[in-house]
Amino acid sequence: MALKKFKPVTPGTRWRIGNAFAEITTDEPEKSLLEPISKTGGRNAQGHRTMRYIGGGHKKRYRIIDFKRDKRNIPATVKSIEYDPNRSAFIALVVYADGEKRYILAPQGLQVGATVMSGEDVSPEVGNAMPLKNMPLGTIVHNIELHPGQGGAIARSAGTYAQLTAKEEKYVVLKMPSGEIRRVLGQCYATVGSVSNSDHALEQMGKAGRNRWRGIRPRTRGVAMNPVDHPMGGGEGKASGGHPRSRKGLYAKGLKTRSRKKASNKLILQRRNGQKLSS
Repeated sequence: MALKKFKPVTPGTRWRIGNAFAEITTDEPEKSLLEPISKTGGRNAQGHRTMRYIGGGHKKRYRIIDFKRDKRNIPATVKSIEYDPNRSAFIALVVYADGEKRYILAPQGLQVGATVMSGEDVSPEVGNAMPLKNMPLGTIVHNIELHPGQGGAIARSAGTYAQLTAKEEKYVVLKMPSGEIRRVLGQCYATVGSVSNSDHALEQMGKAGRNRWRGIRPRTRGVAMNPVDHPMGGGEGKASGGHPRSRKGLYAKGLKTRSRKKASNKLILQRRNGQKLSS
């Protein structure tokens, strides 16, 4: 993808680095694959605010994404590459040979007119979905299932991918986007390639108002609050003692929160910090 640096004709564009959207081919979404999406303002069903700093933002509609890729052995042609306001990655509209249309996550390098397919015996080409056990070692994959038939759950955001490094009986070994090395069942499906829009992390908003358009409100630091409002609040002047904590008093940095009895611990060979676990 390409980034666009704006001319400083206004204060808001002086530091703005945006997406050039060079890969996008249309700005009209497929109406049959849209659903309404309502804003919560960070409130739950009882009206209580459970998430702070959420509110406002531009109205948008949800694009129904096919994370399962369960339409097997039927070729599909890529009709367009589109922007999705609900995720950092681009999406691709594919039209199957029987006429059905679906949205999938657009891999890096997927072009309009290309053919993609899902199935047991498809070739490991960009955009094709297949079981991990049938892929050659070293394959770059995204939209990875953790349970067969569940739908992709890993490596779905812009620029992310995992790499297939080994095969062990019914498992394959993946190096995850975080650096963690873990086993995944070989019959789980994944899509070949890395996710599009890899330079997403290099964009700069340029002004606070752009985040307001996204529904993100200003965030108040805990040290700027009073003691009654936050564990880090209070103190004379800028003095505020103690370790960084959350609003509930839990350590914000360094505290291990993962359960020692979690079932998937046996599938993790090496944590993202390089710590090797006993198998």
